[in-house]
Amino acid sequence: MPQRQTLPTPVTVLSRDRGPGAPADVWAALVDHAGRIARGEPLLAPLARRWVLGKPDFAAALGAMLADKVSGDMAPRDTVAEVIAETLLADPVITAATLTDLAAILDRDPAVKGAAHPFLFFKGFQALQVHRIAHHLWQAGRHDAALFFQSRAAEVFAVDIHPAAPLGTGVMLDHGTGLVVGETASIGNNVSILQKVTLGGTGKTGGDRHPKVRDGVLLSAGATILGNIEIGRNAKVGAGSVVLHDVPAYATVAGVPAKVVGWCKQGAPALSMDHDLPEE
Repeated sequence: MPQRQTLPTPVTVLSRDRGPGAPADVWAALVDHAGRIARGEPLLAPLARRWVLGKPDFAAALGAMLADKVSGDMAPRDTVAEVIAETLLADPVITAATLTDLAAILDRDPAVKGAAHPFLFFKGFQALQVHRIAHHLWQAGRHDAALFFQSRAAEVFAVDIHPAAPLGTGVMLDHGTGLVVGETASIGNNVSILQKVTLGGTGKTGGDRHPKVRDGVLLSAGATILGNIEIGRNAKVGAGSVVLHDVPAYATVAGVPAKVVGWCKQGAPALSMDHDLPEE
């Protein structure tokens, strides 16, 4: 049996166009915002209708968006859409996880003006949901299909996450460009990751060889984390750092190689998106 993802405590939505809410409210917010986009921008009305407004529920909208993004000449849309629909039906936790990811973006990204923007336009969000499909297929033993979805995500979004790697929920891939996550890596709940982050191995030895990122961690732009090491709960890795050893919970690390330069005193840095480092 494929492993099922475990949902964290729901992330509070702090959307500037709707106010606080829970992930269950995100579908209503998405429909509302997509409708306003369709009425206000004729260029985008067909897209809003195709992916959101013409769909009965969030799972159908998610399936339509992912099928359009992943399909191509070598994989017809109808075939890809069938695989995605079967996966979402077999594991409804994926849909719930996606809603939580979308809620996380509304909470953490001040550039977002409504729920439709990440769903329609943000490749980090879209690539993460392709990975959720790929991970389910991998766990179900459909490794070739999973690798196809991984390959398409890398080609379309420049995001390369091995389908074996488990990711939690409430995850935000901000921008997403250049993210690489290795086969035996894992990422916890309520984690924020910026562009050009690598969770890589060392050498060519098999086995458990990639980082484990715990809940609430913030990985800033260009961070490179190598080997079977742990980034502890609510830790922060500074931009451009190279991490080669375990990072304690609540620690802030920076540098090449990275060292502890301070401590996170205000809870999960992934939620506050506080990239500041302690002053000298």
